[in-house]
Amino acid sequence: MIGAGSSPGRCGWTVSQALFSVVVTFVGICLALPLRGEAPRLSLPIDCTLGQDCYIQNYVDHDPGPGYADFTCAHLTYDGHKGTDFALLSRAAMAEGVTVHAAADGRVTALRNGMADGAFLENPAAVQDRECGNGLVIDHGAGWQTQYCHLKQGSVPVTKGQNVETGAPIGQVGLSGKTEFPHLHLSLRHDGNVVDPFDPDGDQICEEKAARTLWQDPAPRYRPGGMLSAGFADSVPDYDHVKSGQAAAAHLPVDAPALVVWGFAFGGRAGDKIMLEIDTPDGSELISHSVEIGKPTALFFRAAGKRRSGSTWPQGVYQGRVSLLRRGQDIGTQHTTVRIGD
Repeated sequence: MIGAGSSPGRCGWTVSQALFSVVVTFVGICLALPLRGEAPRLSLPIDCTLGQDCYIQNYVDHDPGPGYADFTCAHLTYDGHKGTDFALLSRAAMAEGVTVHAAADGRVTALRNGMADGAFLENPAAVQDRECGNGLVIDHGAGWQTQYCHLKQGSVPVTKGQNVETGAPIGQVGLSGKTEFPHLHLSLRHDGNVVDPFDPDGDQICEEKAARTLWQDPAPRYRPGGMLSAGFADSVPDYDHVKSGQAAAAHLPVDAPALVVWGFAFGGRAGDKIMLEIDTPDGSELISHSVEIGKPTALFFRAAGKRRSGSTWPQGVYQGRVSLLRRGQDIGTQHTTVRIGD
């Protein structure tokens, strides 16, 4: 392990200095800190467009107790989470390669590059004490550091001690370390303490914009949840197949046993509803089905469909819509199509 040992944090707690442990040992989390030294202004650390081909799955946990809350007092986080998770829509996107960039100028002080992607899914014990997986730490001076976790095996092109500029390629998004989905975990620390770049002063008022952030303008927009992808199939697809990005069928035979539309979403809250709809080629409604979410769920998918009633389906293009509804408001809709027959 790199940097083993411990030292007292500024809030009087013991802070693990094992740089590649995402789960830092805190009695609580100190977020409302006076910011000493010049704080870095962070650029987007991943080569994607938020809301299109990537999204933020988790933010820093601001709740010092056993509960959890992000900087808006909502629940896009989990207990003790100490960074921002920039997630891809699928493992297929990870396989194609998505570049991770240095969020600010600095010097590489630690790195790892050889852990296999997906090891945690096969054997959780394989990543013990190496939860960050492949990644690196960049020192920005004046006590400021950023840490980048879960990078793809063998993708880190920099070396320890190397100086990097803002935007420099430092790896690719992967699935190494303690993770179940491809994403970049970015942590910001000052003198070893967690700082949330969305609310560095710790004075966020729920549902209101923080007085300042540490992001370069414009700051990444907060999305309270939404749809990630949707598609058609001839049966309810396997969840792993959905997450792989390969579950959507573009064409189905006229004798397909069923016509199913599915949707993959994030940030579900208790009481949310998923609306699943299919229209036939002539524009008439085939199904309209609503499913309520029973508890907070980070990632989930739902499906609905209809079995074939005749010998064949009418040929043509079928339209699908999957929406995530919160208190009656649409917070994300995905449209999809499938052609049946020639």
